[in-house]
Amino acid sequence: MCSHDHNSHTHQHPDHGHTVASAIFAYVIGLLAFLLGLIPGQASLLVNVLYSLTVILSGYHVLSEGLLETWQASYKSRRFCPNTHLLMGLAALGAMAIGQFQEAALLILIFAGAHFLEDYAEAKSKKEMTSLLAMQPKEARLLAEDGTVNIVPVQDLVVGDRVQVLNGAQIPIDGQIVSGQAVINEAMINGESMPQEKSVGDRVYAATLNGNSSFVMRVTSLADETTFAKILGLVKEAQAKQSPVASQIQLLEPVYVKGALLFTALYALVMALWASLSLHEVAYRTLVMLIALSPCALAASAIPATLSALSNLAKQGVLVKAGSHLHQVSELSAIAFDKTGTLTQGRPQVTDTLLSAEAEQLLAVWVSMERQANHPLAQAIVAHYASLPVLDLEVSNQMGQGLYADYQGHSYQLAKPTAFEAVAPDYERQRLEWESQGKTVVYLAQNQEVLGAMALMDMAKDDARQTLDYFKQVGVKTVMLTGDAELTGQAIGQQLGIQSVQAQVMPDQKAEEIRKLMGKHQMVAMVGDGINDAPALASASLGIAMGQGTDVAMETADVILVRDQLQSLSYLHRLAKKHDRIIWQNIGFSMLVVLALVIMNVGQISNIALSVVGHEGSTLLVILNGLRLLVPLSSRGES
Repeated sequence: MCSHDHNSHTHQHPDHGHTVASAIFAYVIGLLAFLLGLIPGQASLLVNVLYSLTVILSGYHVLSEGLLETWQASYKSRRFCPNTHLLMGLAALGAMAIGQFQEAALLILIFAGAHFLEDYAEAKSKKEMTSLLAMQPKEARLLAEDGTVNIVPVQDLVVGDRVQVLNGAQIPIDGQIVSGQAVINEAMINGESMPQEKSVGDRVYAATLNGNSSFVMRVTSLADETTFAKILGLVKEAQAKQSPVASQIQLLEPVYVKGALLFTALYALVMALWASLSLHEVAYRTLVMLIALSPCALAASAIPATLSALSNLAKQGVLVKAGSHLHQVSELSAIAFDKTGTLTQGRPQVTDTLLSAEAEQLLAVWVSMERQANHPLAQAIVAHYASLPVLDLEVSNQMGQGLYADYQGHSYQLAKPTAFEAVAPDYERQRLEWESQGKTVVYLAQNQEVLGAMALMDMAKDDARQTLDYFKQVGVKTVMLTGDAELTGQAIGQQLGIQSVQAQVMPDQKAEEIRKLMGKHQMVAMVGDGINDAPALASASLGIAMGQGTDVAMETADVILVRDQLQSLSYLHRLAKKHDRIIWQNIGFSMLVVLALVIMNVGQISNIALSVVGHEGSTLLVILNGLRLLVPLSSRGES
């Protein structure tokens, strides 16, 4: 199979600054030689020499990429493997061979000059992603045992090292604050615009910015294992992998060029045998045909568009590991969600209370009991009543009976309804209503008498309903997979308008449910955040992980929502649709231009200059069309 380095041609030249500068310098010298050749009254030999210098200097990279790389690829694969530049290189050399030095020089100037403009345009599409590299910390202030500070490379830090972070400085590595406090801008990690207050015990992340106070942190990960390093790795992966259309175009390039060369040869033969043209005119028309058939615009139809889309998404906090996943997103027919931490906040909250007048006075007792329990429900109750005074109680936890404590001669209990035998009808009726809504109920009792009830629930995220409504509107089936009880799952599903709810699903069963969905739908995505979601993420056509999820989930997923916002999903889907549409627009336009140039040449109403302008103009237009994907989508209706 033919294999070309597509980073070195198809409108992509070396990225090294001195190489680009040298190419531009040579191009300018060649342009000056061409302008000197236009001065009238000079000997034809001198003029031809000047035009030849233009071809050599301004077109050196075109000729080398067309001729040398074709030879190298052909030698490597033991078969003829031409690239798109070969057509233009042959056209320029052919024009010189038949004495058309001026047109050969003009061809090269337009072709090479357009390439520099195209390279600049494509660089714009990579800017958002490659700018991340500049944010990577390089050095750290390592605290020695004696308290002295040494400036060391971040790569030299090991887990357990103590690092000093000065006010206004960039945090060099992931860690945990052990001394001091800070206000840290974490926008580059989680997209939050508001700085986060941090104190002893809180985690801090590499590449984030410290505010106006200093602190000491303990290193918790190596430099190449930080959250920021993982983001960089994902960015590099995304740049290396192209969309299916781009890959197909690259694979078909040698086949197309062979076909173009064969068609041109047949065209020359037909013109020589049957057209009333001189040999010189036949040769000229053959060269124009070579230029007309050059597929540079077609080759540039997908790559700039994909890079622009990936850059746009990265800026919006959506990391896509490969361009191929954009096409998968655009073709989604079903999307499944984990419940806890994905559609919901991931922590329970007190939603309702039914308290007697006596219970209102005794709330501090029950809340103080909960302060000694390490349970999400207890933490939710304590957070809800954070302003109540803290009482010094001796609390016991009895299996199945909840929390017990004695206070001022009375016995207090806080437990689930199943721990109580006799309960007033009002509390029972309210319990049944709350449980039908998927809520967890806790009773508050004094001396075995229930005096109050609380309902708690893991509430849906603010943007969950809006996101699910969007997918239903565009015809994508929504499914929720949860390990919760049927009643809880159905309640959340009804609240969010989910089309199908599968409750009491174990982690291995989630993967099986995904496989069943894939049997009914062509393209299925799974959205999750936990270790238990990893099998399902891997089984789906497309795995999507929430940014605050586990490392396992993020490593398994194809897409990561860094900002942990579900609304990013609808943005991703809309942009992916636009991405596919623009690529097909570019392909259609490119082929129409090639067809028009071929027809014009057959009709003998075209020349080398016009063909080059049409060829390069169409290439620039498809690249600029792809760059439209850099512009953020402004509203839900835009696509």
